[in-house]
Amino acid sequence: MDHTQRLEQMIRIARQAGEMIVQAREKQNFSRQYKGGDELVTEIDVAVDQMIADELESLFPGEARLTEELAPDRSQLEQRGALWIVDPIDGTVNFAYGHAHVAVSIAWAMNGEVQLGVVHAPFLGETFTAVRDQGARLNDESMHCSQANTLERSLVATGFPYARDKRAPLIKRLNHVVHACRDVRRNGSAALDLCHVGCGRLDAYYESVLPWDFAAGLLIAREAGATASHLYECPESLPVELYGENLLVSAPDIHQSLGNLLRDADAGQRLES
Repeated sequence: MDHTQRLEQMIRIARQAGEMIVQAREKQNFSRQYKGGDELVTEIDVAVDQMIADELESLFPGEARLTEELAPDRSQLEQRGALWIVDPIDGTVNFAYGHAHVAVSIAWAMNGEVQLGVVHAPFLGETFTAVRDQGARLNDESMHCSQANTLERSLVATGFPYARDKRAPLIKRLNHVVHACRDVRRNGSAALDLCHVGCGRLDAYYESVLPWDFAAGLLIAREAGATASHLYECPESLPVELYGENLLVSAPDIHQSLGNLLRDADAGQRLES
């Protein structure tokens, strides 16, 4: 398949997954469990992951898959070749609590570079897509990031880890950001936050996240004109595009100033400690 055909299949699968998620929400008959002691996971996360895996294996047999529930082995990131990166439900807590910020995220990478991305938000009726070097689209309409040029008038999103003992340093960062920017949002879906930077609903997003959370959304944001980087150097052993620690994505004109602000916050914490 060429990229266009592959993307069509990704959209179809993502929307099929979205239908499963909506139906599960309506029936409210899914179980809830916790992995790692803190992170909520439902049986629908696993069922959707399995459906996507079955579809991908049927269409693209033998291509490697990195998925949050069924195939979370991140050592695959160090391998060359084709790799599917899937989050069956990005925003599981939102899903379980009845919020709308829920997404299916499917990305396809080749040799560590993401070529195709789809993020489908079933409760919002929106599908974000991107093909590398061909721009990004929202419900098949071209989309572009905001033209924000000052932090003071920028709306910034972030998120926090499930582990409470890791939140304190991020609260320090947040304190710097909320005093420098227009306001802050914490929507609970990294994939959608990235897409919202891409379509101008947010001016910036920063967080440390896992590959399935951001792979598709990062491509979409970049193809919509946003600037993406990491606050600190990435490990040489991992593809930069699939490394999610200290990720910063924003409108181009505020990228450097927001990055400096976040690094200054970190430096201040080191001095205090």
